[in-house]
Amino acid sequence: MVTKHPHFHETLPEVETEFPPAAVIEASVSDALASAGGIDASDVTVTATGSVITLAGSVLQEAEIARAVDVAQSVAGVTEVHSKLAASTSSTAVNDAARP
Repeated sequence: MVTKHPHFHETLPEVETEFPPAAVIEASVSDALASAGGIDASDVTVTATGSVITLAGSVLQEAEIARAVDVAQSVAGVTEVHSKLAASTSSTAVNDAARP
């Protein structure tokens, strides 16, 4: 039996490490947003480009935008988060509607 060394034209093969596939990071961020308290993420889309996440869509209140960005940044593998989120209603409109 003949065995060859792992060489290609006398150079060792290089192992490249890349970012996790986009679908894995997108799913992780989506799961984190769905399970995080204080966010209605039903209208939020998550897109990954490498380790950069873009959040788009709408949430109910302004405060949920900052919370969504914080949750996305806490996911392993995420290095940067871009927010294109908009609030459906302002927090003052919600507070005014809650008053009798």
